Amino acid sequence: MTEAAHRFDWLGIVQSLNDLLRLKAIPIGMKLFERVEDMQAVPKIRRPTGIHTTDQIVAQAARLGFTIGITNDDLVGAQCGAVIGLHPQDSEWLSGKRMAGVWYATVEDASAHQAAMNVVPFGKYQAMAVSPLAAQRLDPPDICLFYATPGQMMYFINGLQWAGYKRFDWSVVGESACADSWGRALRTREPSLSIPCYAERRYGGVLDEEMLMALPPEYLPKAIAGMQALGKNGLRYPFPPYGIQSDARAGLGASYGEAKP
Repeated sequence: MTEAAHRFDWLGIVQSLNDLLRLKAIPIGMKLFERVEDMQAVPKIRRPTGIHTTDQIVAQAARLGFTIGITNDDLVGAQCGAVIGLHPQDSEWLSGKRMAGVWYATVEDASAHQAAMNVVPFGKYQAMAVSPLAAQRLDPPDICLFYATPGQMMYFINGLQWAGYKRFDWSVVGESACADSWGRALRTREPSLSIPCYAERRYGGVLDEEMLMALPPEYLPKAIAGMQALGKNGLRYPFPPYGIQSDARAGLGASYGEAKP
């Protein structure tokens, strides 16, 4: 285990996320491996018995608590493997022609979509694994992921912005939104929020009200500390409705420090 692995109290992090956000799905980690043998050496690793989308593999960790590893041979098509760097982003993939007339009006539109995706460059990695953070089997993972509602995501982002404020700008490629979440986080090492796409919802079981956050692990303690600070100011999730016809002055005075008489 590397020195970096000891930086994170995974059980404490998961407990804090659940306490602060009331998450329904399991926070998980994702890790890429340069050798298949290293993925297979992860404690209690499962291997797929069928051909899946990456959305299904992520869901098996987030919904069922599995630790599961894959190679490109376990994935149903080039799109899934290309996002995580297990399939080449070659001319065939970049053409997008398989999506033309289905998701995009023309081959040119489909190709523009492929070019807009955040992907892990091909050639370095041979395998990937996902596992619940609390299991501590990918220690540390490359990125952490969790599903949450828009309200929960907003509060988490407020926690990230509590100290060392930064404006976040996120992309929406549409279909293949995994490029907006784990693809972007793996490539840029930045927090990456996505609106899960059709494939994630149909094959990955993502609920209608859920969004996905993917980010390097070092951001989690920062966000938790920020949410805890907000909580001390009386700003906690879930947010009690104030009432759309109530006089807003008392509430604004408490949460924004000002209220017009």
